[in-house]
Amino acid sequence: MSALIPPVVVATVFCAFVIKLLRKEMAPRRMDGSLVSDEAKDEEAAVDNGAAGVEETRATNETPIAQDGERTESEAR
Repeated sequence: MSALIPPVVVATVFCAFVIKLLRKEMAPRRMDGSLVSDEAKDEEAAVDNGAAGVEETRATNETPIAQDGERTESEAR
């Protein structure tokens, strides 16, 4: 029994690390690659920096991503 304890401990630590890594990599992300869970942290930071008057800009889904003279995807359909 005492010979099995070290491999079991090593395997448990390895599995815990792999599970933690997979959960972090599979977490929902925004289009810019930042984690969705960081939104709460960002809002807390914005409240802390409220005296600085920093405004966050957010893109809307209605704004087409096209340069001058190009057609948007919806126009090509």
